[in-house]
Amino acid sequence: MKILMKTLKISLLVVGLLLVGVVITAYSLDMDYLLKGVRTIYLQGHQTAFLGDYKEFDNRTIKNAPDQRQPWAQHQHYNQKAIPDILQQTHQELGTVAFLIIKNDSLLHEYYAEGYDANSHTNSFSMAKSIVTAALGHAIKEGKIKSLDQKVVDFLPELKGKYASDLSVGDLSSMASGLAWDENYYSPFSITTKAYFYDDLDKMMLELEVSEPPSQRFHYLSGNTQLLGMVIEKATQMPLADYISESFWKPLGAENPAFWQLDSENGTEKAYCCIASNARDFARFGKLFKDLGHWNGKQILDTAFVQTCIRPRFADSPEYGYGFWLSNYKNKAIFYLRGHLGQNVIVIPEDNLIIVRLGHQNGGKSENDPHDRDFYTYIDQAYQMLP
Repeated sequence: MKILMKTLKISLLVVGLLLVGVVITAYSLDMDYLLKGVRTIYLQGHQTAFLGDYKEFDNRTIKNAPDQRQPWAQHQHYNQKAIPDILQQTHQELGTVAFLIIKNDSLLHEYYAEGYDANSHTNSFSMAKSIVTAALGHAIKEGKIKSLDQKVVDFLPELKGKYASDLSVGDLSSMASGLAWDENYYSPFSITTKAYFYDDLDKMMLELEVSEPPSQRFHYLSGNTQLLGMVIEKATQMPLADYISESFWKPLGAENPAFWQLDSENGTEKAYCCIASNARDFARFGKLFKDLGHWNGKQILDTAFVQTCIRPRFADSPEYGYGFWLSNYKNKAIFYLRGHLGQNVIVIPEDNLIIVRLGHQNGGKSENDPHDRDFYTYIDQAYQMLP
């Protein structure tokens, strides 16, 4: 027994020393962000970020105005049609937690699962990129940023790289920056993963380089939107969450406050992702852009800016404009906000239709198709449910 206890103590000591060594090595190699990743994501049983992970991070509140709430009108046929079998099967297979159909600016269909409801918060992931582009448009409207062509170095003179002085704010929004960045959500060693857990995003971003000529081609990189958020913060002299609150959350009549993940306590917003809100309030950005920047008679964004956002910048990349994904499925001009794991706000202006889907998983892509398979399912099934 004494030998066994001695062996156990030695084993525990060795494990403890190994753990200390791992921690010291992580800090010395500037990889301590992985320790945060293990604690917040991997020990929670996930391989990547998840819908409720905002609770594991510091957040800044995007405040709404309780006395200015504008609930969606309810359609006369609200929830009268049964959910088609294909849609129900998709919900179950992919873990949909919220699904909305808004027709003529009225809630036609509303579905929730797993205890989620109209007021539940979920992570937007990259749908936040569209909201940051909206903030860019608002800053341009206010004259705080001159235009889509203004150079990033006017706000971030420390920006590095051979082509840093050529980079414009429009290049960041349209994903045409030439920034050195690895867009990989599952590798623990990618720059995208590091950004998710790093505690000083401003420092990290300014250590990167603009290594290729900007304005040449579409190349989707989360780092672009992080830089854009830094530009907007410099231009407006406001934290990004506060600017979104004053420019959109309050005037659009959001029913609930939202939460934006930060890199550290009182730190920088993860501009490329991670606004935690609900399906009804995310849908407001679909309506704002559907109505070309107008909201109940008020001009929130310039019409020309909105029209630019929802048209392709590059002819050989018709799937993206400025901050928005694009499609001509069913020969209809469609634009949408899209986030990791299948978060979508899909807008079909010609039919005055908005479809919102939030959930745990997307349907994957077919070869040479930039859109997820379930994107088409949600559109097809929404049309089946119209009166």
